[in-house]
Amino acid sequence: MERYAELKEAVEKLELVDAHAHNIVDLDSTFPFLRCFSEAEGEALSYVPHSLSFKRSLRDIAKLYGCETSLHAIETHRRSSGLQSISIKCFEAAKIGAILIDDGIEFDKMHDVEWHRNYSPVVCRVLRIEHLAEKILDKELPNGSEWTLDMFTETFMTKLNTVADRVVALKSIAAYRSGLEIDTHVNKKDAEEGLIETLSAGKPIRIQNKHLIDYIFTCSLEVALKFNLPMQIHTGFGDKDLDLRLSNPLHLRTVLEDKRFARSCIVLLHASYPFSKEASYLASVYPQVYVDFGLAVPKLSVHGMISSVKGLLELAPIKKVMFSTDGYAFPETFYLGAKIAREVVFSVLCDACDDGDFTIPEAVEAAEDIFKKNAIRLYKIDGIIDLFDSKNAVSNDLVMTFQKDIVFIRIIWVDTSGQHRCRVVPIKRFYDVVKKNGVGLTSASMAMSSTSDGPSNGTNLTAVGEIRLMPDLSRKWMLPWAQKEEMVLADMHVKPGQAWEYCPREALRRITKILKDEFNLEMNAGFENEFYLLRNVLRGGREEWVPFDSTPYCSTSAFDSASPLFQEVYFALQSLDIPVEQLHAESGKGQFEIALGHRVCTDAADNLIFAREAIRAVARKHGLLATFVPKYSLDDIGSGSHVHISLWENGKNVFMGSKQSSLHGMSVVGEEFMAGVLSHLPSILAFTAPLPNSYDRIQPDTWSGAYLCWGKENREAPLRTACPPGVSDGLVSNFEIKSFDGCANPHLGLASIVAAGIDGLRRHLRLPEPVETNPSSLSESIERLPKELSESVEALEKDEVMKNLIGENLLKAVIGVRKAEIDYYSKNKDAFKQLIHQY
Repeated sequence: MERYAELKEAVEKLELVDAHAHNIVDLDSTFPFLRCFSEAEGEALSYVPHSLSFKRSLRDIAKLYGCETSLHAIETHRRSSGLQSISIKCFEAAKIGAILIDDGIEFDKMHDVEWHRNYSPVVCRVLRIEHLAEKILDKELPNGSEWTLDMFTETFMTKLNTVADRVVALKSIAAYRSGLEIDTHVNKKDAEEGLIETLSAGKPIRIQNKHLIDYIFTCSLEVALKFNLPMQIHTGFGDKDLDLRLSNPLHLRTVLEDKRFARSCIVLLHASYPFSKEASYLASVYPQVYVDFGLAVPKLSVHGMISSVKGLLELAPIKKVMFSTDGYAFPETFYLGAKIAREVVFSVLCDACDDGDFTIPEAVEAAEDIFKKNAIRLYKIDGIIDLFDSKNAVSNDLVMTFQKDIVFIRIIWVDTSGQHRCRVVPIKRFYDVVKKNGVGLTSASMAMSSTSDGPSNGTNLTAVGEIRLMPDLSRKWMLPWAQKEEMVLADMHVKPGQAWEYCPREALRRITKILKDEFNLEMNAGFENEFYLLRNVLRGGREEWVPFDSTPYCSTSAFDSASPLFQEVYFALQSLDIPVEQLHAESGKGQFEIALGHRVCTDAADNLIFAREAIRAVARKHGLLATFVPKYSLDDIGSGSHVHISLWENGKNVFMGSKQSSLHGMSVVGEEFMAGVLSHLPSILAFTAPLPNSYDRIQPDTWSGAYLCWGKENREAPLRTACPPGVSDGLVSNFEIKSFDGCANPHLGLASIVAAGIDGLRRHLRLPEPVETNPSSLSESIERLPKELSESVEALEKDEVMKNLIGENLLKAVIGVRKAEIDYYSKNKDAFKQLIHQY
């Protein structure tokens, strides 16, 4: 075997992309561990220990764990070690660098997609279309109304379009329900009857009607094509719910011959076993067909696995064959899938070399394609995965962030004054202690101002008392800019499990729950981050921070000079699952803007924190300082963090009006919400413009919104309705709040906006007429927004709505900190210049 030493080394060392898997469950889940070894269930499970794959897999797991080769010994080891320990061991042994998870199969006590990022550098989501459809139909419609096909289609397509940029593929299990002979021209009348039949069967909904399944599949394939997403399709064997005769991929000919979908990408899962040769044929003659051999490896015998993979390679181009573990429920399934796939592919490639089909260098290239590169290309995750390869990485430092030997975890919170702070703990302590019990933090942490790390007067918070910083594992990420570190956002608890009333993230969650419970609405938010890039120079023996460049608005040369930095920022944000819509140079010297995609407001606030962290950290690596201070220089334009707000109900944007009846292009609900925000804007500013320096920015004729008014696409108004591309003429999709800056705590800022909107909805407020000109030309008839922080604080002190919805004690803390800022900066006029180091 010396001849194949190079190939063996390549196969064993590759960091794999697992292109199809499912969620892992807790150790006390009722899902039986025997399912780790077989698709059988019920009484059939009793025969699993007599299968070839069971006996082989049992030995492999026992060897990994260093325990006796018996099912009892392995289960005992699992319980005594804990899920964390065995998961780390399995994933480290598997060397899986990325996992694509289909979370549409629900196991008892399964962990969400985010949880899996504890064990793999990159985790992406695959959306199961039938599961989405069933979840939609399980929901009760308001006012007792009944589902129609048109209503379902609109809701389903809206939801698909909304999440399409957050997933890497769609997935269908039509083979399990009605078979793969899909009619892409299904009659709407038949689909409607199928919907009625499905609903009449009761809840929970299980869609089995062929016409409805074909209709859902075709609608989904249209979205997949629009967003250039692959469609994974279960083919071949599975559990006994499936009629194997109908899961032959040859049944897909109608889909593959439909000219509308000629450019789509279809992935045939599970080697289509026992139809592997049929799958290979389809991949050879249809450009849009790809094959994946997860489940067939490792569930078959060694001979069966080798035969199946060889069957795929008989006709299918190497560039179309992909590895996955089809791991599910147990970390051991990921380990077995990876370990045995390496052995099988190595064996198949050696035989191909012996037969003269491959040279050894060609076999090495084939292994890299099968285990990694094909999936990277097809699922378009190269922006993240290429970072594994230093030759392709934007920065060699970024490559190191995807190593699994983490040393530190940063536990991050943002205080009342909007400053990002963190505690750092070693990885072992995090999982041994902190994950469950958090870390201690003085209660005074929410009473600190930008000028003092001690408690501010009037906050009711002192140096006496301690809270717990509890990491939110769903918001934990590897740091794309630092080696061997992760970061996680924290909630503030009185004790583990009991939220502290001063916690900003909890405040936003609590208020959004009111919006949901009372009005069935969710608020989405998208932030535009303006900031300055500064460089350090020596002048007269003193260090000064000066602008990175002196170019104008949207300057191409400005972006030219900053492009390497922004590529690195972009890849960092991509790895944090933060969508970027656009970037450009702003009007100030050295000023830039990055616009983030909209998310439900709780996620948008989290994303803003991570985005600020990424921008500052990457700038620092390039020897620059990025600052979000509202007015870094009184002689230059200010920086804001404008936020775009929309309202959603059941996956549909309901801020937007309709062509039939729409005042100002928005719905009645949208107008009432926005009118509430306008009426409370002076007190909202105490949250969104939290420093005296904020009011140096909010000046007339600076596009910052200095007057209490609103306008349609009026960038001098603090609130403006926006009509982005794709929205029908006369309608608006969202409104922008310009009086939000980079020193604001995003959770508190958005909480104040939601609270004001709730008041507008409760009182059915209406908007005044929009201002169609520069408000400063109407200054005698339009009220000025607060010119100083003291005026905003005064408005907030009188605002009973804010007090009732945000909470009296939290409001006292905010007001106390703001008054401390006012007092300090009124006595130290030049102190604002130091804020570039804090924001």
